[in-house]
Amino acid sequence: MEIEKNNRINSLFEFYQPLLTKKQYEYMELYYGDDYSLGEIAEEFAVSRQAVYDNLKRTEKLLEMYEQKIHLFNDFEKRQKLNENLLAYIKITYPEDKYLLELATVINNDEE
Repeated sequence: MEIEKNNRINSLFEFYQPLLTKKQYEYMELYYGDDYSLGEIAEEFAVSRQAVYDNLKRTEKLLEMYEQKIHLFNDFEKRQKLNENLLAYIKITYPEDKYLLELATVINNDEE
């Protein structure tokens, strides 16, 4: 469960990081991206561990709120699934059509 949560937060961070403040961005990058502990981040910014924890929790909620309103991550996941299904369908239905297969592959890779 914790890994799934971390993966989701990382994905939301990828999409919405330009909307965060510099401090929110730095804390999230260190904690989720660079695997710093709360204590290491607190030491880096000369604040308490509780301050770091509170900032991270508020930022996580903010990322979830952005996703509820804007849906960038959810829409991306839907497009990814559709592209995967399209590619699989083309491989089965038109295996001899190299041009169509190449187009579907390019579309699928562009979304990643």
